[in-house]
Amino acid sequence: MNTAAPSPDALDAAGIRPATADDIDAVAAIYAHHVRTGLASFEEEPPTADEMRRRFDALCAADMPYLVAEADGRVVAYAYAGAYRPRPAYRHSVEDSVYVEAGCGGHGLGRRLLQALIEECTARGFRQMLGIISDVEGPSIALHERCGFSQVGRLRSVGFKHGRWVDTVIMQRPLGDGDAAPPG
Repeated sequence: MNTAAPSPDALDAAGIRPATADDIDAVAAIYAHHVRTGLASFEEEPPTADEMRRRFDALCAADMPYLVAEADGRVVAYAYAGAYRPRPAYRHSVEDSVYVEAGCGGHGLGRRLLQALIEECTARGFRQMLGIISDVEGPSIALHERCGFSQVGRLRSVGFKHGRWVDTVIMQRPLGDGDAAPPG
């Protein structure tokens, strides 16, 4: 497998498409890097590819969107939406996740994925999207702001990873009619 990042031109032209089961090994590798080195996830050990496949299958079974960005024939970023919480009253709200392969940032992949995810969730009738961002010093807050999210809360020191306490920022964006009308 080629581990060099695709060229800047290839990253700028990367296509966004629905993920397939064949993409999950690449997704697992991208996520593993973020688990091991960053604060974007509060997992401390990277899940196996089999566990990532189980998670993918569960989201697909729930008709949740799962997207990848592909450049030069390989997956370089991914995004998905899942239920915000399992209780029935939350069924109109989703939580997003966006991850870009190390060395592939700065080409708008996260923004394009999140915008496509917003469109997919709106088309499915969801009314609110939340981003729960633990890497508060990373690019995720700016990404969400560029895509129309507002900061609605901050939970201080709720995680402990890489030898330090970590906050989470809650960001929210209405979808479709938001809360202007009851769900259809």
